[in-house]
Amino acid sequence: MPTLHRYLLRQVIATCGLTVATFTALLLLGNVLKDVFDLVATGSISMQTAGYAVLLLIPFALAFALPIGLLTASLLVFGRLSADQELTAIRAGGISVVAACAPVLGLAVVLTGVSAALNMVISPYCREQFHELKNEVIRRGPAAFIGEGRYVDLGPLTLYAREVKGFHLRDVLIYGTTNVVADGRTNLIRNLDVWAPEGEVLVDTNGLPVMLRLVNLQGLILIAGDWQSVFDAERLQPINNFRSSGRERPKPVNMSFRELLEELQFRRGAGGALEPVRVHIHRQLAFSFSCLAFTLVGIPLGIRVHRRETNFGVAVALILIGAYYSFIILAQSLETRPQFHPHLILWVPNLVFLVTGVWLLRRAERAA
Repeated sequence: MPTLHRYLLRQVIATCGLTVATFTALLLLGNVLKDVFDLVATGSISMQTAGYAVLLLIPFALAFALPIGLLTASLLVFGRLSADQELTAIRAGGISVVAACAPVLGLAVVLTGVSAALNMVISPYCREQFHELKNEVIRRGPAAFIGEGRYVDLGPLTLYAREVKGFHLRDVLIYGTTNVVADGRTNLIRNLDVWAPEGEVLVDTNGLPVMLRLVNLQGLILIAGDWQSVFDAERLQPINNFRSSGRERPKPVNMSFRELLEELQFRRGAGGALEPVRVHIHRQLAFSFSCLAFTLVGIPLGIRVHRRETNFGVAVALILIGAYYSFIILAQSLETRPQFHPHLILWVPNLVFLVTGVWLLRRAERAA
């Protein structure tokens, strides 16, 4: 391998590694604070188990951080080359821009394969294992997910208990929204703010919480726009934030590529909704190719902006990343509306970045 290619690869790999590590840490921080630290704070898990939980979250964060790292590295490295006139020296030596970029593009192809493995196999498996670990901790008792003196998010409800002993709660506060059935109509949303001096967590056959039994409940409930006082000697409040059965099929977001294909066939035979599964299948595929798309647009864009400042390169990278993820958000928001073909929307940013990257590379080549 020529010295120039080794130099460029070292620069890109070093910058990419630092960027990936930074973004992985930032993404992990959010997940750890939300899912792991809550369990550590209640004393429900050991530090060893917490460390294992963090390891299970790393592939999920890495799958997002890898394309971001490649894009940022391409912008910064080739921006510095252009600003320091090193690219001019390379051209003067008879080496074309495309030839100089070839090893970096080869690295992008290799990391596209790594990204595919992360998105389609490793990350879904680790996410599912993390949820199983979390459910296993929750089966040990309410303290594992409630904790004394802490507000706990249970989907549409927020729960607070001043004291937790076994499955029994004292000084319980619940507020939020939930679905009700009234006058033969369903899906009416009511706001509630209720308190009970004591309560009990009821579990299913798998040991997962499914219901709260509240004793001497009192408070306010908003039904059809009117606040109504409520006083119940005993009331059962469903908890819908946990998987009710260990044998239940995982959600599409936690399925591997092979499992998604099987789920698609299962739903096709059962007459179920196909588009949500298609969206996740194409998301895994399209996002795997984002490494190549980001690199192909990052190299000529870095050359074109002619700036060596790190802050500028990172800012451009964040703008491009925001544009890319906006299409993912749009596709996922339309997954229940198949007439818009949301699974095809996921490929739009890849195609735009690839075409733009090839066009910019050709312009940079002609400028030489």
